[in-house]
Amino acid sequence: MQKLTQRFANLSAFGMFLILAMGALVTKTEAGRGCGDDWPLCNGKLIPAYTISSFIEYSHRLVVGIVTLILVVTFYLVFRYVKRADAKWFISGTVLMTLIQAGMGAMAVIWPQSSLVLALHFGLSLLAFAFALLLSLVFTPLGQYQQDRKIRTGFKVLVWITAIYSYVVVYLGAFVRHTVSSGGCSGWPLCNGEVIPELSGATGIVFTHRVAALLLFFCILFLYLQAKRQYQASDRLVAGSKWSLILVLMQVLSGAVVTWSMGNDVAYLFTGMIHAIIIACLFGFLCYLCVLTLYDRKGQSHPG
Repeated sequence: MQKLTQRFANLSAFGMFLILAMGALVTKTEAGRGCGDDWPLCNGKLIPAYTISSFIEYSHRLVVGIVTLILVVTFYLVFRYVKRADAKWFISGTVLMTLIQAGMGAMAVIWPQSSLVLALHFGLSLLAFAFALLLSLVFTPLGQYQQDRKIRTGFKVLVWITAIYSYVVVYLGAFVRHTVSSGGCSGWPLCNGEVIPELSGATGIVFTHRVAALLLFFCILFLYLQAKRQYQASDRLVAGSKWSLILVLMQVLSGAVVTWSMGNDVAYLFTGMIHAIIIACLFGFLCYLCVLTLYDRKGQSHPG
């Protein structure tokens, strides 16, 4: 049953990644109202009339439904056949975040919600994906957390602060999308030709996100330098920090490309999706580093 459980864990992680990407697509194409005020039906029908917006929104709902069924099976298999407590926490977190997100999605369709609330949808999808990713890693060598050295308290705190702060940056990015503020800053790295523009309206929102993203880059750079200084090159903490640094650099550059692609709808949509996918991978690596800090000098057997 371990192989079957592993397959469903992998399907869950892939499914949550797909939900996250499709949710970003719904936001980017402004297809959230593609099914009107109806839920779970779409414009009063089980299979709606074809329009691009209804197709995108209804496809997203359909994928959420299928992945939820996969999660139910995964939840049963993990609690029935896996002895590791962390695996049970991971699948429970995935299911909880998915249910909350689905409930909020339904409420957003039926009742209008503010951009502050709508921005939480991507954050919840990100948490669900991170939990599912950690669950899938349980069944790989990366998920066997034997540690033969002490992790310094300061480094643990740095890892957790960086991960939490990255979530804040993600929320700001989602807020930019839901307030349709992307055009607030034309050009990159300058904003409307200025180092510090007028901080009001859409310009203030986008500029705040840019500054937060830049600070995140320096946080992860500092994290990597500390990991490299304190631990051996082969240590997972060093490898995870290095990949986090690579991904945050890619994230900053992809943000620049998103700005440069404004005016070309296809390029803007494509680069925006890439931007969302990179941040998902980055957050996944940071969550993995957080888990590593919880297994300081603790052995963990392979899942049964």
